[in-house]
Amino acid sequence: MNPILIVDDEADLVTTYERLLQRRGYRVVSAASRRDGLLVVEREPLALVVTDLRLPDGDGLDIVQAARRTTPSPTPSLVVTGFASEVSRAAAMGAGASGYLAKPFGAAALLSLVENTLTALPRA
Repeated sequence: MNPILIVDDEADLVTTYERLLQRRGYRVVSAASRRDGLLVVEREPLALVVTDLRLPDGDGLDIVQAARRTTPSPTPSLVVTGFASEVSRAAAMGAGASGYLAKPFGAAALLSLVENTLTALPRA
């Protein structure tokens, strides 16, 4: 399976996400900025993108939109944010996100959303 990309500028959260997902058998790559996240999306086939909404150099929704444009098929994405609102949820879903989580959230919530998103994908 292709790796899951984690895009978040909080290094401790990235480490937590990586450990959690790796324990479930997923390969994980990470980026700490919008720019680096976009580079990974453009260069590497991914199973899933998990991105923070607010990044130091821009909007995580740009990463969601880039993931939707990947070929041969769109890469699903999840948006996480510490600034949850109905407006940001609607923006994330409108940009093409498959899911949305408000920080703080538990490990079970993240794993459930990741696994549900990945199992909902059509099989090639």
